[in-house]
Amino acid sequence: MSVSRADLVSAVSGDHTWDVLVIGGGATGLGAAVEAAARGYSTLLLEQSDFAKGTSSRSTKLIHGGVRYLQQGDVSLVLEALHERGLLIQNAPHLVHHLAFVVPVYDWWEGPFYGIGLKLYDALAGKLGLGPSKNLSREETLERIPTVEPDGLRGGVIYYDGQFDDSRLAVTLARTLLDLGGIPLNYARVTGLLRSGAGGSIEGVSIVDEESGQEMDIRARVVVNATGVFTDQIRRLDDPSAGPMVTASQGVHIVLDREFLPGDSAIMVPHTSDGRVLFAVPWHGRVVVGTTDTPVPEASLEPRALEDEIEFLLTHAIRYLTRDPLPSDVLSVFAGLRPLVGDPDSDTKAISRDHTLLVSPSGLVTITGGKWTTYRRMGADTITQAALVGGLPERLSVTEELRLHGWTDEVDPTEPRSVYGTDAVEIEALERARPELAERLHPALPYRASEVVWATRSELARTVDDALSRRLRALLLDARASVEMAPRVARLMAEELGRGTAWEEGQVAEFAELAKGYVL
Repeated sequence: MSVSRADLVSAVSGDHTWDVLVIGGGATGLGAAVEAAARGYSTLLLEQSDFAKGTSSRSTKLIHGGVRYLQQGDVSLVLEALHERGLLIQNAPHLVHHLAFVVPVYDWWEGPFYGIGLKLYDALAGKLGLGPSKNLSREETLERIPTVEPDGLRGGVIYYDGQFDDSRLAVTLARTLLDLGGIPLNYARVTGLLRSGAGGSIEGVSIVDEESGQEMDIRARVVVNATGVFTDQIRRLDDPSAGPMVTASQGVHIVLDREFLPGDSAIMVPHTSDGRVLFAVPWHGRVVVGTTDTPVPEASLEPRALEDEIEFLLTHAIRYLTRDPLPSDVLSVFAGLRPLVGDPDSDTKAISRDHTLLVSPSGLVTITGGKWTTYRRMGADTITQAALVGGLPERLSVTEELRLHGWTDEVDPTEPRSVYGTDAVEIEALERARPELAERLHPALPYRASEVVWATRSELARTVDDALSRRLRALLLDARASVEMAPRVARLMAEELGRGTAWEEGQVAEFAELAKGYVL
């Protein structure tokens, strides 16, 4: 199915009052919008940039209960997350699958200590568990992770958690919203809130279409603020005196070649020198190593990794892997900002990732905090509250069993096109109609020209960055290769969007500049 952004803008600009209007096209906003549409409410989602442009495309690629929260004693959060992990694997098996994690053990006490903790993790998952954890001998650990540092290795503990492709899940949620009759609109920036008279309740938003410059007022019975690290900016459109609610913490990841971690198991280090959990995770034929935890003073759509964060990750990779990665081995480095609710003066590692729901006196519903794993639960809680605020008919949530767009359980997660689910058939049809679209875009990556056409035609990709960062994951997997792909991608997109050579050249230059921040 092709999706015309012009048609979506036309539908939005009509004289229509929406039941639910969601600001923010990341995990939380998309989850809330899908929840609202699934309950039968007319739903509009507005995103200032591209879906998952910020935090939601820059995660550690895990759908997990959170071993760290178990360490902190936050059992209720772990229980909720493990339940949601199980639902996601059922509702989006083309995007979420289970993965083995090995905790290497170097001190005599670590085996029993982590073994008991992970047995509790298994027990909390109940019937939605992915497999029992168990202790491994030294030989079994080396068999699972042949490149783990063998000096002093006593054994390991293996457990199972979920892995996913974050921005592909975001795009899938946008498509699911369309399937349900809602409208997801990217590049639509909210500039103000509409009120019923001075100091009255909120009854819509003012926006600017970032592509055309057109300004519009849009009416809605209830407005949801789901803007992550930008939460306070929208809250101040409602109340300029609103104090800060969200603290931003930066997490950085480096991406290495698969030879640093062959096999199909990930490494989890429960306690690094800064107190964080560290992961080395196989993902799309590469290895993602992360993450850091650095408080940042202000939010940005394109956060940049700091030198000491990269040094921290390289130092720990060297400590736990037999082959020591050098800065020249890093294929890409990416940074994301976590929206943490709490005291900005406290240590961000200690602030809970649990979500917070707030209704202002004027009726603005704000949802923030949380993490990808619990996006559906956050959406359900938000829309239950929003329906009360907007005076909407009460309807129960149905998303626990809602299969997401493209659902198929006949999937091999190692197959690059598995992330498309049933849409892969339509991409193959494009290649049959135009065989040149079956050509690889770069020898270092699996992506083909047909996927760029599909992203533009059916997934609302509007820029080379949209295509190479979030529809295909080229920028994160190999930043230099993605820059080399950009001219061909720009040509393909220009053809689909009816743009000229000036647009192509501008896109290639913008993407090359952007990619500099992903290369060491």
